[in-house]
Amino acid sequence: MEPGLKYHHIGIPTRERRENEEYLPEFKMYVSSFDRGPFGVEWLRFEDDSPLPELVKSVPHVAFEVADLAAAIAGKEILIAPNSPSEGVSVAFIVDDGAPIEFLEYSEPRTS
Repeated sequence: MEPGLKYHHIGIPTRERRENEEYLPEFKMYVSSFDRGPFGVEWLRFEDDSPLPELVKSVPHVAFEVADLAAAIAGKEILIAPNSPSEGVSVAFIVDDGAPIEFLEYSEPRTS
């Protein structure tokens, strides 16, 4: 694993409704939060017309917390450009050996 990466969660696409899903209208998807369990499993359910890439909608992804998002994605194949899905966090997806990988950078240091 590259230096500076800290495991954050695994995202798994599903077609099943999950308890406590949160709807993200800009992505036309539902998320069952990774922080509800001890291992960081995030369930993702997409509407048919979700604008996200098919790779994210169909293949599980691993997410890593990084200190510098721009440095983490430099020179990599960008799948989803850097964006801020919620206040205080920036994310981007790359493709590595055919798999989607997510990087998250928090504006404030996290204690957990």
